[in-house]
Amino acid sequence: MHGQATLSRKEFLNLSATVGAGLVIGFHLLPKQLMGKADAPPAFEPNVWISIDRDGTTSIVMHRCEMGQKIVTTLPMIVAEELDADWSMVKVVRANYNPAYGPQNTGGSASIRTTYDKLRKAGAAAREMLITAAAQTWDVPRSQCRTENGRVVHRGNGKILSYGDLVTAASKLDIPEEVPLNKPADFSIIGTDHMPSKDGRIKVNGDIRYGLDFTMEGMLTSVIARCPVFGGKPGRWDEKAALAVSGVRHVVQVSAGIAVVADDTWSALQGRKALDVEWDEGPGAALSSDEISKLFREKADSKGEVLRDDGDVPRALKGARRTVEAVYELPYLDHAPMEPMNCTARVHDGICEVWAPTQTPGDAHEVARELTGLPGDKVKINILYIGGGFGRRLRTDFVRDAVEVAMKVPAPVKVMRTRDEDLQHGFYRPASYHVLRGGISRKKAAVAWSHRLVYPDGAWVTGGAADINYAIPNVYVDHHTVDIAVPVGAFRSVAHTATGFVNESFIDELAHAAGADPYQFRRELMKNINPRLTAVMDGVAKQIGWGQAQKGRGQGIAAHFSFHSYAATAAEVSVDKSGRYTIHRLVAGIDCGRIINPDGVRAQMEGAVTLALTKAIHGAITIRNGRVTQSNFHNYKLLRFDEMPEVEVLLIPSDEAPTGVGEPGVPPTTPALTNAIFAVSGVRIRRLPIGKVATEG
Repeated sequence: MHGQATLSRKEFLNLSATVGAGLVIGFHLLPKQLMGKADAPPAFEPNVWISIDRDGTTSIVMHRCEMGQKIVTTLPMIVAEELDADWSMVKVVRANYNPAYGPQNTGGSASIRTTYDKLRKAGAAAREMLITAAAQTWDVPRSQCRTENGRVVHRGNGKILSYGDLVTAASKLDIPEEVPLNKPADFSIIGTDHMPSKDGRIKVNGDIRYGLDFTMEGMLTSVIARCPVFGGKPGRWDEKAALAVSGVRHVVQVSAGIAVVADDTWSALQGRKALDVEWDEGPGAALSSDEISKLFREKADSKGEVLRDDGDVPRALKGARRTVEAVYELPYLDHAPMEPMNCTARVHDGICEVWAPTQTPGDAHEVARELTGLPGDKVKINILYIGGGFGRRLRTDFVRDAVEVAMKVPAPVKVMRTRDEDLQHGFYRPASYHVLRGGISRKKAAVAWSHRLVYPDGAWVTGGAADINYAIPNVYVDHHTVDIAVPVGAFRSVAHTATGFVNESFIDELAHAAGADPYQFRRELMKNINPRLTAVMDGVAKQIGWGQAQKGRGQGIAAHFSFHSYAATAAEVSVDKSGRYTIHRLVAGIDCGRIINPDGVRAQMEGAVTLALTKAIHGAITIRNGRVTQSNFHNYKLLRFDEMPEVEVLLIPSDEAPTGVGEPGVPPTTPALTNAIFAVSGVRIRRLPIGKVATEG
């Protein structure tokens, strides 16, 4: 049943080490002299991840941040697999911040990829200790014992001891020097479809509590008046009118602006409305989307910092039978999660407590520690359920807001944002500008690829630009940055949300210039250098029936590698006489290595498709007079039901290590759609959002 992979004593000690203070389900074995009948331990706690009670309840710690990606179920599945636990007896404990768990930040599609081996070893170590405890209880060799479904079974006589029966005996044992891991062929939990969710019920019945739902005795509510212009600050302000509003308790200045603190949300909002503030808007007041686009175009006229220079692109372009030139432009995007930013904090008696729907509890801890000057063990970060993140909650500005206000108010305080405030004071997916040139040889092969990127300083847009998925002999990529006051941050799939669209659109243009089928053109260029991506693309092409679209429909395809995973999308679209397009079908495929929770992967892919289509069709943050012009979902639209296509998710089986899932489905979705629009209408989409571009073509 077990393979030869092992966990050394040193690795296990590192795994179980507790750093700092605070409440931890830690590695602890009680001294043997305390293990008498009267002092029997209440639970077997072999490491920071697992605790088994006498009734057999197995508590498994989920240490990352849950925001809809199903890791409350998926991560414990890894531990339970190696522990051979009874899933019906597994209780998931959502951890608050503690360095004992290692990194707890949730982003970069890394939750499973970076913890898979660690969690397997934790489960295996506990399993081996339970086997030893049973063998000692029965006075038989360990080899005669096996585990299954939360119990140890004697191979010869069939005797059974539940894990709960073994709590006392297992707690007396030393850590094993080596720990075998279960063979993948024997997995009964990992890879199981329709695994019962450990938090599905509370999500369905409404018992789940997000940050905005959090409340505690004596809590006040605060909203902050913020300068509408990026980089602006309060000039003159008068708090008298705000303090006159019933329910308003305090008006205090914080780094983000002027905070109004009240008994309830309505009073805080009315107090902010009454606040008399004159803003020093600063130089950013002249900024506009048109000006940003102009700055990008001007930068694109000169050579940038080189990212890749293979072969001789100028010579290849000069000798090409056909050349293609195109400019692609993408706007700023807001994450627009359903739950606006919020955080609750309390600073009292030398302690700082924070309750935050955050993707970065470690960074939140650091911000609170720096602001209060308290030692790390006096700062506690409680991680709440997140009502949508998409990268926005990787920032800590909303944590800073709450801690700063709480430092000036003698009560716990929730600082919250309204929808318009959230949209107009975000950290946006950066706008970007792309100039591409390509060459096709007389043999109808791609022989040259040139890509120049221009984007705001401090952004991440180059990922996926230099490492294209195609074997083109001459490749040149360079980039420029421009200093722009608009704050930027990570967006779901980060740079790949831009480069995936640009690369997969332009390769489609080269296929058209070569007179080749877009799918076969891609396949010939990638099959010898990227067989796994080729296989995923083959899968979605087959599933959508490539080349067999109904009359009046066009098909588009795109493939992209990101976050260590391989993803491809195929779409089927029609365009009516008025130019209105309809997405009839969409197939999204992924090879993400070994699949832990198929339901979770499908949900992530469906979510990625929905987000990508939302932003492709509607998404754009525009700037005028230094301000964001969008204020709510009437002018920053989300995808409507009648715009959502039938989505089929194709999971490619793999024995490779698990890789990213949350983000890889985003990059190929938009170009699959726009390539399908081109196939049926002849309109090439080079600027997003699509909006009415197709109808105007």
